[in-house]
Amino acid sequence: MTTAKLKAVIFDMDGVLIDSEPLWQIAEHKVLTDLGLNISIEETVETTGLRIDQVVAFWYARFPWPNYDNAQTAQAIVDQVVSHILANGEAMTGVISALESCQEMGLKIGLATSSSSDIISAVLNKLAIGSYFDAIKSAEHLSYGKPHPEVYLNCADALNIAPVNCLAIEDSFNGLVAARAANMQTIAIPEKRLSQQPRWIIAHQQLEDLTFLPSFLAQKISC
Repeated sequence: MTTAKLKAVIFDMDGVLIDSEPLWQIAEHKVLTDLGLNISIEETVETTGLRIDQVVAFWYARFPWPNYDNAQTAQAIVDQVVSHILANGEAMTGVISALESCQEMGLKIGLATSSSSDIISAVLNKLAIGSYFDAIKSAEHLSYGKPHPEVYLNCADALNIAPVNCLAIEDSFNGLVAARAANMQTIAIPEKRLSQQPRWIIAHQQLEDLTFLPSFLAQKISC
C-alpha cells in the first residue's frame, strides 16, 4: 500500500455501513418488473454502486419501456429503499468499532455515497451514527456519480485533507474505481459471495469485514 500518511477514512455507505444492497436489489427488481421488465433479482447486482438515475438509465438502455420517466422511476425505487431501511435496516458487522477506532486514532471521518439525501438520512437515523462524520458528501446532484471520482474528491476537500492521505472503504467495483481515480488509498470489503473475484486486486487491501479495520489502521499508523 502507498506510504502516504493516513489522515482520514472515507466510508462508502450502502454495503459498507448498512446491509442495504439486498434492499436496493429488492426495490429495484420490484419497480422494474412492475414496469414490465423481465429481469431477475440476481441481475440487479450489475448496477451496484451506481447512482439511482444511472441505474434507471442502465436498464432503460437495455430494455426500453414506454412512458420513460427517469426521475419518477428513480424516486419510486428510493422510496421503497427508505421504507425497507427504516423497517429492517441493520449495520454491517463491525461498523461502530470501526468508527470509534477512527476517532480514537485521531483520523477524520467522511462519508462519500452515490445515494440521495433521503437514503443518507434514513441510514444515519436508523443506525444512529451521524455524529461520527466530519463530512458527508453525496453524488446525488453531481454531473457524474461513481465510478467518477468527484464525490470522493469533494469529501476530501470538505475534510481539508489531500486525497492521497485518505483511505476509502468500498464494497462495489464502481466505487473502488472512483476512489482509485481520486488517488486515494483503498480497502475493498466486497459481498462474501463475490469476494473471490479477481477484479478486487485493484484495491490496495481487501478485508472480510469492518471488524478487521481497527487492527489494520493501528498497523498502518504505526508504520
